Amino acid sequence: MKVTSAEFIKSATAPEHYPLDRRREVAFMGRSNVGKSSLLNSLLGVKGLARTSSTPGRTQLINFFLINQAFYFVDLPGYGYARVPTEIKNEWGPMIEKYLASRDNLVLSIAIIDARHGPTKLDLMLKEWLETNDKPFIVVATKADKLSNNKLSASMKSAEESLGKGRVIPYSAITRRGADRIWKEIAARTLSR
Repeated sequence: MKVTSAEFIKSATAPEHYPLDRRREVAFMGRSNVGKSSLLNSLLGVKGLARTSSTPGRTQLINFFLINQAFYFVDLPGYGYARVPTEIKNEWGPMIEKYLASRDNLVLSIAIIDARHGPTKLDLMLKEWLETNDKPFIVVATKADKLSNNKLSASMKSAEESLGKGRVIPYSAITRRGADRIWKEIAARTLSR
């Protein structure tokens, strides 16, 4: 898919703040410091649209980005380790779950794991929640360029045993390896009638 425009629209904490135009949405989620913002920026070919940081937990709101004037990318706060106050971290779970459970125009969730470490307990809980609630999803394993081909192959095999065969796509924000597969999944959900 060719990206002709990508713009930040708004941040939200509750349904009354979400965009009202009913465009389809693709949500990006994963633990803090998994490379979520780097994945978003790399897929879009835009530097700095989604804020990246070496400090886990920079995304603290639900951020909506309008892509090609046709659909939204939705950047959700990371879960797990983050250098933010506990009271803020405690608000993320309900905020994220409310978005995922209530958003009818959410057509695809992209669960992000780190290829170097495989799925965590929280990643497996997210997968179970998405399956239980009948939410379509794929898993993207970021930082694939940091592993040798043999180690990446072993990591993907292990991740697919935990998360489901065919669902895990290795990705590198540097080389864009895996971008075509991710865009194919996005296009199938956002452009179909």
